[in-house]
Amino acid sequence: MTNIRIIGDNLPHMPWEEKPEGYTGTVWRHSANPITSWNPTPSTARIYNSAVVPYGGGFIGVFRADHKNGRAQMHLGRSRDALHWEFEDEPISWVDEDGKPFQPVHGYDPRLVQVEGTYYLIWCTEYGGPTLGLGMTKDFRTFVRLENIFPPFNRNGVLFPRKIGGKFMLLHRPSDNGHTPFGDIFLSESPDLRHWGRHRRVMTRGGGGWWQITKIGAGPIPIETTAGWLMLYHGVNQTCSGFVYSMGGAILDLDNPAKVLYRTRDYLLTPELPYETTGFVPNVVFPCATLQDAATGRIAIYYGAADTCTGVAYAYADELVALIINHSELAPGDGAVDR
Repeated sequence: MTNIRIIGDNLPHMPWEEKPEGYTGTVWRHSANPITSWNPTPSTARIYNSAVVPYGGGFIGVFRADHKNGRAQMHLGRSRDALHWEFEDEPISWVDEDGKPFQPVHGYDPRLVQVEGTYYLIWCTEYGGPTLGLGMTKDFRTFVRLENIFPPFNRNGVLFPRKIGGKFMLLHRPSDNGHTPFGDIFLSESPDLRHWGRHRRVMTRGGGGWWQITKIGAGPIPIETTAGWLMLYHGVNQTCSGFVYSMGGAILDLDNPAKVLYRTRDYLLTPELPYETTGFVPNVVFPCATLQDAATGRIAIYYGAADTCTGVAYAYADELVALIINHSELAPGDGAVDR
């Protein structure tokens, strides 16, 4: 599988560490994890489950920052190396499409992607319950709120990095008003980011492993490769002591991403180290962003750890895709492209 390549831009200055000597896994952790800690700014307690992109010769991100009043808001962060970050203490200020202030009640678990020169931000907001908010910026100075994507209840909205068949494509997970002890990944499309339809169930919970038997949800922006769209996702198992969140991967068809080609049987990363097993919410590995270099096939994966801090892991695209293909086990209902 050494001919598998990332389709996209080169990013030679992205974070990277080679696989530790003697390590046999396909995904390995950054040696200085976690890269964020408690009380990162005067007003905030924790930063995790966040989104990063290359920008202006360095990196910029929209970060979930849980304030000391318990409410999550979204803050900007900047970095030269995508490992050491400077965070703004004030939340992002929003305006509506008429330029009037339009601040979300709260916002969490953002995903950030550039499509045709515009940066789009999708996050979980509040509108009679958790739903998907949508906004845009071109310069990370002015942030414009667009119409919410779906009515409640919905989480884990992930926009593809390019249109497919002339349409915007969005992965999401219908939910309930709580912590959702169920959930499958769906795909919807839109011609204009306002009207959404052609809903298809992409992938169901369960698969070949109990680590994802309770629910699943899309993670980072899908990575385009010569083998298909590489989708990293979180899978959840409900144990006698609570939920456990782990990371898996799947390959979706390039032209019809509702079609699942391969799906990981075993988790790629699961809570093992103290900063993943102990914290505000124990036993959470929640993938939410990637940086990748097409020239080398390197991928840096950003994940929330125990709903407390941010970790980074690394992988080579060809090894990761080959693992998913060679150890694939689909679940009944995966790729249900027909209604």
